[in-house]
Amino acid sequence: MSTHLLQDRAAANFMNRDENFKLPKPLIEDFNFGQETARVFDDMLDRSVPFYAEVQRMIGELAADFATPGSRIYDLGCSTGTTLLYLDQAVPVDVTLIGIDSSEEMLEQARRKFGQTGLAHPHELVCQHLEQDLHLANASVVVMNLTLQFVRPLYRDRLIQAIAQGTQKRGCLLLVEKVLGQNSTLNRLFIRHHFEFKRRNGYSDMEISQKREALENVLIPYHFEENRELLLRNGFRACDVFFRWYNFCGMIAVK
Repeated sequence: MSTHLLQDRAAANFMNRDENFKLPKPLIEDFNFGQETARVFDDMLDRSVPFYAEVQRMIGELAADFATPGSRIYDLGCSTGTTLLYLDQAVPVDVTLIGIDSSEEMLEQARRKFGQTGLAHPHELVCQHLEQDLHLANASVVVMNLTLQFVRPLYRDRLIQAIAQGTQKRGCLLLVEKVLGQNSTLNRLFIRHHFEFKRRNGYSDMEISQKREALENVLIPYHFEENRELLLRNGFRACDVFFRWYNFCGMIAVK
């Protein structure tokens, strides 16, 4: 199935337009992944994350390189299940797909998608916060697609350790994150161009500003080198970049 057909299949009847920050808010509350966000999340990602479909395709492609028969593939922070749909099409071997997310509202959207489209692989959806003790088993591939940045830094080492412990030798972690630039001037440029990307996709300056304020204390990005060191000191032996667009970075870490 082509990427375009897969996108159409995954998005059917779920692409409610993101207008959560369209009207002025007297008080900007912290961003959350509850019902209002879950309802428009697919559209939010499509219009906010550059090359989102291509990154999903790359995740599936790399996952197929590392998947082993009888193993598990975990998507941590699986949200509405889009990555699991890509994995289902990309991974030919006998594996079980497991999605974990802290938002029951997001998982409900995923269940609705899967109910319409079906998945070829055995699968399971689990509601759990990633800052709690996490136990993975027999993982050949673990995916964190724009997820780690929402885990409080205090818990990141413990989480990566748990992932490494539950991953097979020569298995991999596919990590996609927003990252900070090392140089403050370049960092501001990257952020500006990301906002221009959002404007091209129909977001107003007010929507961009209000969402940025809502995310300020919730989304905490690291520099690329900080993420690399985090992976290498907690059980992974190699790390490289498979995607980069300004302040968005896809990394692969091999155990």
